[in-house]
Amino acid sequence: MSSLRQRKTPSLQPLPEEADIRIWGLATTYSSGHELPPHQHPTAQLVYASRGVMTVHTEAGTWVVPAHRAVWVPPDTEHRISMSGEVEMRTVYLARDLPIAEVTQCSVVNVSPLLRELILHAVERAPLYRTVPAHANLIGLLIDQLEALPAVPLQLPAPRDARAKRAAEWLRGNPGDGASLERIARRAGASKRTLERLFLVETGMSFGLWRQQLRLMQALERLAAGESVTEVALAVGYESTSAFIARFRQVLGTTPGRYYTPKDSHSPV
Repeated sequence: MSSLRQRKTPSLQPLPEEADIRIWGLATTYSSGHELPPHQHPTAQLVYASRGVMTVHTEAGTWVVPAHRAVWVPPDTEHRISMSGEVEMRTVYLARDLPIAEVTQCSVVNVSPLLRELILHAVERAPLYRTVPAHANLIGLLIDQLEALPAVPLQLPAPRDARAKRAAEWLRGNPGDGASLERIARRAGASKRTLERLFLVETGMSFGLWRQQLRLMQALERLAAGESVTEVALAVGYESTSAFIARFRQVLGTTPGRYYTPKDSHSPV
């Protein structure tokens, strides 16, 4: 029962206080290409995509969130979100005193069918109060599921050095270009060895691995926008569709065609 209905219904029970809210919710739909400008929230949030692909950008890096995955965003973290394909977004905001709300960094996580239903249920009934028994039960179930979320390797850390940043920006704009590391280093104003060292130290990835991860993440965005697997493979720099599928399977454990099924075959919200 919503707080509005509770206020309209005579009751001997005291009304919940704002301080008793533990979970807030937001349901929104965005068209492909829409972008939420940089913003932040005072609480941790779990941003869930029931359809489409979201890309979350912070100073620390980029996270691609395909359908039926979600991304943790820590409190007070400035971020922007861009949409690929029509995106059905469901967001859960958690009070700071909840143990699961102690999120320190962004991460993409898988969402099970059970957690999906809990998120939809919570967003529909939010805000959730700890003093309302039905809400408290739902909060407990959500926390149990959130604590066991498996992470997905869909992060692209951002380098900080100006030379590495120039190289990264060029790669983002030219994912299909087969330019060598030496050529890219010259464009960035660094030696080949220096650029390799900067990427490894500042992102935890070799230059080659970072480039592969960028291509994979841009591929996910393009697939969500409706491009074919072959079109995507060539656009992001793979020599063949089979090479792209092999890399996709290596990182995500399945083929591009199966990535959204069967567990992502739910009807749109």
